[in-house]
Amino acid sequence: MDTLAIQTENLIKQFDSHTAVNQVNLTVAPGEVYGLIGPNGAGKTTLLRMLSTAEEPTAGEIAIYGETLRRDSDNPQAKRRIGFLPDDFPLYNDLSVWDYLDYFARLYFLTEPKRTQRLNAVLELVQLTDKRNATISTLSRGMQQRLGLARTVVYEPSLLLLDEPVSGLDPIARIQFRDAIRALQAQGMTVVISSHILSDLDELCTSIGIMQQGQLVESSRLEDLYERLSSQQILIHALEGVEALKAELDVAPHVGEVELLPGQEQVRVKFAGSQEDAARLLQSLVYAGLSVTQFQPTQDDLESIFLKLDYRQTS
Repeated sequence: MDTLAIQTENLIKQFDSHTAVNQVNLTVAPGEVYGLIGPNGAGKTTLLRMLSTAEEPTAGEIAIYGETLRRDSDNPQAKRRIGFLPDDFPLYNDLSVWDYLDYFARLYFLTEPKRTQRLNAVLELVQLTDKRNATISTLSRGMQQRLGLARTVVYEPSLLLLDEPVSGLDPIARIQFRDAIRALQAQGMTVVISSHILSDLDELCTSIGIMQQGQLVESSRLEDLYERLSSQQILIHALEGVEALKAELDVAPHVGEVELLPGQEQVRVKFAGSQEDAARLLQSLVYAGLSVTQFQPTQDDLESIFLKLDYRQTS
């Protein structure tokens, strides 16, 4: 079995009387894109800062690719494996894009010809090749975020930690950032990313962790999370109107709650059957003489699942 990229044991971080991270046991396998979600103040940033060695734990252990981080050491070997992009990463606005990346590449002791090769590679990765000579102050926010990503991966870390990297970006900039993350995962990099934009994590992540009040209340593969917690629904519309439709649905198998959508002549049905059962439901409605114009199976998305879990933990 491959060594875990991240393993924490009873991890705690206290600030005076406040416990920001409380008894967190986290495991992340190599090559995963692991999404951290939770409300503000849940402990996500503090956890990422401890994983990056920027913050020292109060108690507990952290192992990065099998190497336990020591409190009495700078942990140089582990740090070479870690790339951390905080939400307030520094930019030197008077530098050009190339000079900025070249500066950090030299700090990481990259020498020629590899340094130039690597700079060209990361510029292509983040789609900034045509901006290599541009001054950083002239870049859009989305370009600056991608430049921060390029700086973070210029020395090819094994583990990438991203704290709210798409916050404030427009949809196109978020798509470009997601494309870069997918490319890094394809190269074998492990990624841990926190974000409030759950639709992005839904598309990117292989696993999800949910934090609340400093605790990791849920951690599982995304597909397992959906299988356990996502309920199936069907949106249905018939020309005969909702009353006739509801009368048929009330006696149909596998149909749970039937909800009339306000302002619309359609219903949303909670459905517990299989795809074959859904097909038979549609067939039965047509046989009953209803003119069905919409029959759209859906399921809860990640945001809906998070809200369910959030309610469960705070109620």
